[in-house]
Amino acid sequence: MAAPLVLGILVAVTVRAVLYRSSLAGFISERVEVTSPLNAWKRVVEGLALLDLGVSPYSGDVFHETPLIIYLFHFLIEYSELVFMVSFMQCISMSDSFRSFSLVQFKKQKLLMELDRYASDVAELIRTPMEMHYIPLKVALFYLLNPYTVMSCVAKSTCAINNTVIAFFILATIKGSTLLSAIFLALATYQSLYPLTLFAPALLYLLQLQFIPVKLKSKGFWLYTTQYAALYLCSLVVIVGLSFFLLNSWDFILSVYGFILSVPDLTPNIGLFWYFFAEMFEHFSLFFVCVFQINVFFYTIPLAVKLKEHPIFFLFVQLAIISIFKSYPTVGDVALYMAFLPLWSHLYRFLRNIFILSCVLIVCSLLFPVLWHLWIYAGSANSNFYYAITLTFNVGQILLISDYFYAFLRREYYLTHGLYLTRKDGTEAMLVLK
Repeated sequence: MAAPLVLGILVAVTVRAVLYRSSLAGFISERVEVTSPLNAWKRVVEGLALLDLGVSPYSGDVFHETPLIIYLFHFLIEYSELVFMVSFMQCISMSDSFRSFSLVQFKKQKLLMELDRYASDVAELIRTPMEMHYIPLKVALFYLLNPYTVMSCVAKSTCAINNTVIAFFILATIKGSTLLSAIFLALATYQSLYPLTLFAPALLYLLQLQFIPVKLKSKGFWLYTTQYAALYLCSLVVIVGLSFFLLNSWDFILSVYGFILSVPDLTPNIGLFWYFFAEMFEHFSLFFVCVFQINVFFYTIPLAVKLKEHPIFFLFVQLAIISIFKSYPTVGDVALYMAFLPLWSHLYRFLRNIFILSCVLIVCSLLFPVLWHLWIYAGSANSNFYYAITLTFNVGQILLISDYFYAFLRREYYLTHGLYLTRKDGTEAMLVLK
């Protein structure tokens, strides 16, 4: 499996290197689908220029990245392309993560079969060792060669660095390292705030590895939860304190996190916020900003209750929710959760609309630049056209995740109750999930 992975990495590096040196690099870096006011490379360059002049990069309304990012590129500005080329190598950590996860899942599946927890007629639903063996390779290649990932890398969007941090967080969690998981989660939260919601799936997975039952009356549960939460909060405090030490100012708090939460920049993107708030009266905006922002956090608790036995699938769904409902999403965010799709290849037989939804997402991706050109350059369209395709793209994502969620629950039900359901009178029954 190493040879195909190395070949995939070489192809991915070659594609990115060619695009870096082509005229397309400038075009891609200006695309609103690929960069946002939070992670655009030209804004990082502006921040670096202000820092070199002895002016706080947060004194204006241009730079909204974290202090650690600006100081990283302060020393590595000459090697920025190399930094982004290395950042996409997170595929190796993701591959390693899912290799470990597949091994754990295979052992768990074998144990449940030995304990007769599965129905007798579900042999065709059981994942084979050969099928699980190639999952890490598929995940790595799916991420490496995804056009969304390629464009984010070529545009030098700092979203690629955020994704790298999250990939290392996933690796540390699956490997069972409580300390490293808490540190990388704190770093991911520091970078973009929304990964805070990944605390729940990470905790549930680590509890599983420690064989601690998820029960509110269990002392072990509360002890481990407190330990993990303390490590996470202490790491976050240290990172924020280091940022203050570097800048000798708290200006970055409002410029980064206030900017993410209040959504003052309504530059068009692939998200749901910009058009809605551009059309809204000012005195209603605070209420609806709160309503929109709650979407990212609202689903965490019900999903944690429903998927407490399946924290990695919970993590996948939560990453998708973040990419859909965050205030300044880009295609790089979409690429991260899409890298998980090969992990759920065993659900394909239960997916109802996968072909239609795949076509919707592909067509929307192709129409983004077309409608943008008609609106901004040709003047033959308006913002309604672009927002319509944005809305369609997000609805497609929501339906895709809903379809996977339905397929996952359906397979779990069949594993327990049998693939061929019958009524009391012996006739065939139809499964309806409500």
